[in-house]
Amino acid sequence: MAPHTEQLTRPAVRLRGLTRSFGGRTVLDGIDLDLPAGQFTALLGHSGSGKSTLLRAVAGLDQGVAGSGELSAPERVSVVFQDSRLLPWRRVLENVVLGLDGKDAYDRGRAALEEVGLGGRERAWPGELSGGEAQRAALARSLVREPELLLADEPFGALDALTRIKMHHLLRELWKRHRPSVLLVTHDVDEAIALADRVLVLEQGRVGVDLAIDHTHSRDEYRTRLLAALGVTEDPA
Repeated sequence: MAPHTEQLTRPAVRLRGLTRSFGGRTVLDGIDLDLPAGQFTALLGHSGSGKSTLLRAVAGLDQGVAGSGELSAPERVSVVFQDSRLLPWRRVLENVVLGLDGKDAYDRGRAALEEVGLGGRERAWPGELSGGEAQRAALARSLVREPELLLADEPFGALDALTRIKMHHLLRELWKRHRPSVLLVTHDVDEAIALADRVLVLEQGRVGVDLAIDHTHSRDEYRTRLLAALGVTEDPA
């Protein structure tokens, strides 16, 4: 389903003056940011730059944030972490529908597992899944809740390169199909460019780069600019 023009004009997330400090060190310094509904946004930055802190604030998981204005996000928010966080004592389908109400919860869970390529694995234990399969189950658990906003904190960081590429394709296809707003935290510049339509770089507690990605263009120019913003110069050899 293609995004509607009116959908992309209203923000799903709105931050004004967002600030967070730890032990006297300011990690987020008065951030103003709008994330339009239906947009796929990636967030880059050095370790300790505040990427995960910002994501946790948007998710409502950090009560220590402060702001001069507003911090608003949709009611239906799902979070995917690097660790799939499946409960090992519950089977895969039970993990996916955990906390869901309604007689159709299991039917929705089976449909979500089918959508991520895990049809037939409903009765498997989490320990029987590969790393990629576990993250597929985590995606199913998030999407079965029909989120308006999907927050992903380095969800593919622990996967091998080939599995990561497959998960990139899967996430992009699921996003096109369901159209939640997505905020993806990553250390990987290539991952950000491949997945997102907008890439932000956190610098000294603020958004230093805000770059729109056109997927019909070569990635090289985007990659060079983002690496430069992160202080990385590629060896031309």
